[in-house]
Amino acid sequence: MTEQMKIENEIEEKKLAPSQKARIERNRQKALLLRQARLMNKPYAKDKNDVGQKVKGLAKVIDTGAGFFLEEDDDEDKLLTNIPIKHAPGPVITENKIFCDDCGKEMQESYLKTNYDVDICDICRENEEKHNLITKTDAKTKYLLRDADFDVRDPPLKFISRKNPHHKSWGEMKLFYEPQVYKRALEIWETEEKIEEERDKREDNKEKTKRKKFDKKVKELRLAVRGSLARKDRGPHQHEYGEETYDEEDDMYSKKCLTCGHIDTYEKM
Repeated sequence: MTEQMKIENEIEEKKLAPSQKARIERNRQKALLLRQARLMNKPYAKDKNDVGQKVKGLAKVIDTGAGFFLEEDDDEDKLLTNIPIKHAPGPVITENKIFCDDCGKEMQESYLKTNYDVDICDICRENEEKHNLITKTDAKTKYLLRDADFDVRDPPLKFISRKNPHHKSWGEMKLFYEPQVYKRALEIWETEEKIEEERDKREDNKEKTKRKKFDKKVKELRLAVRGSLARKDRGPHQHEYGEETYDEEDDMYSKKCLTCGHIDTYEKM
């Protein structure tokens, strides 16, 4: 093939549509398979002097549209049938169908199925009272659970992380599926009545603790007030002197406080 023919072929290929190019590529692959099949079935050329040699007519030529010609062979179908063809594996179809636990309808995937492994469709999920999501803090308060009951106890409860809508600067909050949290609470406390009893008991203990702290502060305040009043009632010291005495050598008079022993010395004119 000359250089000019190559250039013309390249120009023609640029003008072809994608579907035409795909057809040309399929024809080219088919031609290669036929050529390999002929070589496998007839690896050696026969001698010219072979007796009984049959002379075939000229083979028909077919334009493959891929830049070359292909000879039509009557045994083409036989050759192609001998070539093993590998097909791409098809999609795996499972017989396990998923049905919504609420409405009973068949479902493929849903929000609760993906995040919490719960067979509830997206339509039934709109019932927020039944399929509510609850934060870890609220779940601990409502169902009297500890951190280990969520993460350590088997199986760990599934959750999704979301930013706090009220405090964006805070860390992410964990959202749990409340029916699963309720089930975990029953595993620990056995019944709702025991949960309520424990909640009331804790509330009473909180009230008692608050009352003790309040009484202690009131007592300290009363003692502080009494101390300040006692100091105020006493006021400054007032001397109570006894009888006056006279010292002839110094010609001085003096008197002594009967309470603190202070001596007041003075002269008389």
